[in-house]
Amino acid sequence: MAEDKQSPTRLLIKVTRDTLPQVSSKYPFIYLERGRLEIDDSSVKWIDCDCNVIRLPIATLNCLLLGPGTAITHEAVKVIAAANCAVCWVGEDSLLFYAVGQTPTSNTRNLRKQMLLSADDTKSLEVARRMYARRFPKAELAGKSLKEMMGMEGYRVRELYEKMANEYKVGWKGRSYVPGKFEMGDLTNQILTSANAALYGILTSAVYSLGYSPHIGFIHAGSPLPFVYDLADLYKEKLCIDLAFSLTLDMAGKYNKHKVSEGFRQRVIEMDLLATISDDIEEMLGGKNARRNSQ
Repeated sequence: MAEDKQSPTRLLIKVTRDTLPQVSSKYPFIYLERGRLEIDDSSVKWIDCDCNVIRLPIATLNCLLLGPGTAITHEAVKVIAAANCAVCWVGEDSLLFYAVGQTPTSNTRNLRKQMLLSADDTKSLEVARRMYARRFPKAELAGKSLKEMMGMEGYRVRELYEKMANEYKVGWKGRSYVPGKFEMGDLTNQILTSANAALYGILTSAVYSLGYSPHIGFIHAGSPLPFVYDLADLYKEKLCIDLAFSLTLDMAGKYNKHKVSEGFRQRVIEMDLLATISDDIEEMLGGKNARRNSQ
């Protein structure tokens, strides 16, 4: 990431010659902002806002996340695509996701695994059960259908909202959001909506950078990003819900986007979210650390 100063509230570190990933296998992603990507002798170079020139190891990267103030030449896109590196256009620190450029030669191993699991009713249910087991470790999920587990989830989430409202002494009338009418929600709902959107941005970027599809889910369906919504539910309790109720009183009735952004970033850093997403996806899809009680 390119920025003027290193800040403890930033999620992603500045890209310099010293912080470039030095790995023999593919590295998930690096984030860049306020600079330009060009080609020099068939290699990709990053020129940041201070005119520092850094050659990027494109062959070792799964994805480039391009943040605000970035520009990229046509020739750079060609070289990046030939190196099998995807490109995503995102907001600051990837808190918003805008678009992705898929390479025609990209490795489809993870995508194929995800598709095969989703297409098999039994295996898809096992993935959903692992996701619910992570969120509700004391729940008896063996033998439950997806519909039954979704019913259990609805009850537990409503109970969680009430618990948080009582803990922070915040009035709560239920989750409410009308698309395109953010201002109509009460303060707690506004914070929830903003934090959820930021989480979706991070997860969408991560899912693409790891070679999965955000469109193939195991619990959610009929929405633009079902797999992202599946994953987001693993983190929302602390990262979004607790944050929303804890900030409601601090804001004294008036929404403050800077406090929301600062609080969200700090929790992402404390959770080390960016370092755990890959392992969590592998576990949920039945990797080596998958829970035995998901059967």
